[in-house]
Amino acid sequence: MAGTNGGGFDFDLVKRNSMLEGKGMTLPKAWKTGTTIAGLIFKDGVVLGADTRSTSGSTVADKNCSKIHYITPNIYACGAGTAADLEHVTDMVSGQLALHRYATGRNARVITAMTMFKQHLFKYQGHVGAALVLGGYDINGPHLFTIYPHGSTDSLPFATMGSGSLNAMAMFEAYYKDDMNRAEAMELVAKGIRSGVLNDLGSGSNVDLCVITKDGVEYLRNYEYLQAKTYSRKFPVKYAPGTATVLRQRILSLKDVEVTEGVPEEMDVS
Repeated sequence: MAGTNGGGFDFDLVKRNSMLEGKGMTLPKAWKTGTTIAGLIFKDGVVLGADTRSTSGSTVADKNCSKIHYITPNIYACGAGTAADLEHVTDMVSGQLALHRYATGRNARVITAMTMFKQHLFKYQGHVGAALVLGGYDINGPHLFTIYPHGSTDSLPFATMGSGSLNAMAMFEAYYKDDMNRAEAMELVAKGIRSGVLNDLGSGSNVDLCVITKDGVEYLRNYEYLQAKTYSRKFPVKYAPGTATVLRQRILSLKDVEVTEGVPEEMDVS
C-alpha cells in the first residue's frame, strides 16, 4: 500500500468537499478571464496588439488597461490571463534581463526572454495564470513566440491568444502574407484585435499596438478608439434659470445687521 508520499492522485478532500457542499456552502470556481492579444512578423520587424478591457468575472474592471508589457528596450510581451500574475512575471523577467544587459553591455535575445518565461511557468504547472505573446528584434532579426501557462511555447510568423484568439486568428489566416510592409502589418493586427473586441464578450474597448524594428520601438496606445463614450459630462454643470421649480422664497435684508469683531487670542502652545 502506497504511503502519503507515494505519488498518484489524492482524493482525501472529496468527502469533505461533498459534505460542505451538502450543507449549502458554495465551493470556489475558476474565474473567467477575457482578452484578445496577437502579433505577427513583417518584413522589418514585429507588430504586437491587444485590447484594453480588464474583467473581474462578469464585471468590466478597467476599460482602458495596458496589456502590452515592457520587457527590454527591444522586447515586449502581450499578456492574457490573471492580471497580477502577468504584472509580476513580466516585471521579474524584465528585471533579470536588465541585469543581464548591464553585465554584458548588449541587448538580450528574444529567445533568452522566452526561455526564462517558460522555465518559470513550467515550475508552477499552470498555477501562474500567464499566457504571453512575446515579440522582439535582436541580432538574429524579428522573433515571435507564444508562451502558455504550463510552460509550452511555439515560434510562429503570426499568433493569437486569449478568449478572443479565434476571432483574431480568423483575420490572420484570411489576410496574412509573407513580407508584409509596416502599414499592412499594423492594419492586419488592428483588424484581428478589432474582431476580438466586437465578437468576444471578454474583450473590449480599444486597440493598442506596439511596433518593434531594428531602429526601435513605437508603442501606440489607443491606436484605435473603438468604444468611446456617447456622453461626456461638462464640469462644472451649469443649469439654465428656471430648470428647478422654486417652492418657497425668503429674502433677508442685511442693512441692519451688526458685525462684531472678535477679540484676538494668543495660540496655546503649552
